[in-house]
Amino acid sequence: MAIISELPEAADGPEPDDGITARAVSRSFGAVRAVEHMDFHAPAGKVTALIGPNGAGKTTLLLMLASLLAPDAGSISVGGLDPRRDRAEVRRRLGWMPDTLGVWESLTAREILTQMARFYRLPAQGIGTRVAEMLERVRLADLADQPARVLSRGQQQRLSLARALIHDPSVLLLDEPASGLDPGSRVELRIMLRQLAGEGKAVVVSSHVLSELDEIADGAVFVNKGRTVRRQTVEEAAAAGRRYAVTASDVAALAARLTELGLAFRREDGRRPSVSLMLASDDDAERLLRDLVLGGVGVNSFAPASGALEETYMSLEGERQ
Repeated sequence: MAIISELPEAADGPEPDDGITARAVSRSFGAVRAVEHMDFHAPAGKVTALIGPNGAGKTTLLLMLASLLAPDAGSISVGGLDPRRDRAEVRRRLGWMPDTLGVWESLTAREILTQMARFYRLPAQGIGTRVAEMLERVRLADLADQPARVLSRGQQQRLSLARALIHDPSVLLLDEPASGLDPGSRVELRIMLRQLAGEGKAVVVSSHVLSELDEIADGAVFVNKGRTVRRQTVEEAAAAGRRYAVTASDVAALAARLTELGLAFRREDGRRPSVSLMLASDDDAERLLRDLVLGGVGVNSFAPASGALEETYMSLEGERQ
């Protein structure tokens, strides 16, 4: 995958006190270079997606952003603070949600959150109220006194999110937060993350569920082989076009009409035969749907085949191959 030439130089980057920023960070494990001169920025008040294939360096970057792993080179700023000099204050500003709960399975959900509140030195008189608020927010109030080991994967994910939020951090780092969640809980997670960004927090989400990121994120940083390869807002991704899938009662008639309109398409095999084609914008999609209907084609469905950010990811994968 080629490095995108239009990436700005670090000197022209965001202000250091705006959210969380990494500049030219590198980290090796023996002979393996997990992250190499990677740049990243997640502004306050926005949700930023971190996207890349397995082995791209996403988790290593998140661990460095969370001050749990020191970079070999480069710099990190959290709200204008350097984790190497102000580790305690930086950690007070950070909320970290790993991809698994991984702690104290014999303790109850309430006990885990209470202990985390003590670790962050929240005022003792307010801990009980704060814990109750967080349990309610992640819909675990009814399971507050159940040990963590009896919770389902999705319930443990919600507890992990509550743990990351217990001290009201200004920066939230989430590694695969939707893993194990049922569809309803995923919708709730999307709403909550948008609310947290609306409160002024910088929210970072690393996820393989790219189809959902359009509804969550304001922008994305794409990484591969330890390097930053593209930065893009959701609006920029949508403006670059995406693939649409169209099904019709008569696929032959649909194909004939698309040919008449001079549009390149491909047939998709599946339970419901369809065609797919690239369209540059929502306006183009609107015009095409109108042309098909007026042309007498019985359209059954007409929708994006992928999200805007997913389309960017697939285009970058194509370049890499």
